[in-house]
Amino acid sequence: MSIVDRWLLPDGVEDVLPPQARRLEEVRRRLLDLFSTWGYDYVIPPMVEYLESLLTGTGRDLDLKTLKVTDLLSGRTLGVRADITPQVARIDAHSLNREGVVRLCYAGTVVQSKADGMLESRTPVSVGAELFGDTSSRADIEIVSLMIESLESLGFDAIHLELGDVAIFRQLVESLDLDQNQQELLFAAVQRKAAREIISLCEDFDLDSKDTDLLAALPDLTGDESILMAAREKFKDRPGILTCIENLERVAAEIRERYGEASVYFDLSELRGYAYHTGIVFAAYVEGIRQVVAKGGRYDHIGQVFGRSGRGATGFSVNVRNIVDEAAIAFEHRPTVLVTVTDKRGLWQEIQRLREEGYTVVESGDATDSDFRLIYEDDRWQLVQGELK
Repeated sequence: MSIVDRWLLPDGVEDVLPPQARRLEEVRRRLLDLFSTWGYDYVIPPMVEYLESLLTGTGRDLDLKTLKVTDLLSGRTLGVRADITPQVARIDAHSLNREGVVRLCYAGTVVQSKADGMLESRTPVSVGAELFGDTSSRADIEIVSLMIESLESLGFDAIHLELGDVAIFRQLVESLDLDQNQQELLFAAVQRKAAREIISLCEDFDLDSKDTDLLAALPDLTGDESILMAAREKFKDRPGILTCIENLERVAAEIRERYGEASVYFDLSELRGYAYHTGIVFAAYVEGIRQVVAKGGRYDHIGQVFGRSGRGATGFSVNVRNIVDEAAIAFEHRPTVLVTVTDKRGLWQEIQRLREEGYTVVESGDATDSDFRLIYEDDRWQLVQGELK
């Protein structure tokens, strides 16, 4: 093994070095402190779990992203978490098993076998909040509001909010007599917003013209609030879909009332997280960052696989690595003091006093890297500036 092989990290896996590590930790702390003021309790799920628990109800995409290892104690397959949300759902459904509304938050590194994009890390730092036990639009409004508040607390403005609802596509597909493979082909075409491909697939599947028209309309239902009016007309014979549209209208209206500066964009063909999301989905973008900076959605009934049925759930997460460099974080400068005295009585007590007063005190190093030197002259401790003579 060469020296290079000893320090080389896998593609998409990297160290977080100073000063970025300090910035990342400050972002994490600020978000968790904010979540606490909204009533969210902090939980720390384990890095690994039995694979069945980690992936149950989450779909194939997360399975492909999850690294698998063998547990030498039990012989069973373990998964290294690629997403913390399913873990928090398990905690709510089984470990806590409380009645009523439960608010939980988390922060931690996840590990992915493949990154979300070419420039993305395979070890994102995910910070998020999940609200359980409320299926109403009030919960969706709270979570979307907290997501926006989180970004504003980090100095981001001009936040662009994208809203959609996977239940619209889900209801359309479930009303048709399609097998799993056909559903997946349609899903991929809608996600790519490929209207012609959708029409071609519908013809191959012998769907009638009305169903074809509804499915092919989804990619065009993107834009401002006017598209909801068009969607209402298009789906006027589908009461379940009309309910989804009304919920989107309520959420958008309340967000505009609370955050007048936030722009709202609708995309009824957005199927992000379709495998386990059941309703509204949302994402936030900010100027200067190409990637999604925060995303989430409703995922009711995921608790059923852990023995908790009828449990509403909605939440969001932030990939802190994607935003840390652009976050407006002001750090308090702590002047650095270099100790140049080595054998004076009371030195340790003076060092501790300086640290309590807000100084960073180091006992070795170069004076050029320090703001002050600690010396003992004229029977007292003194802080002096300048090079050692």
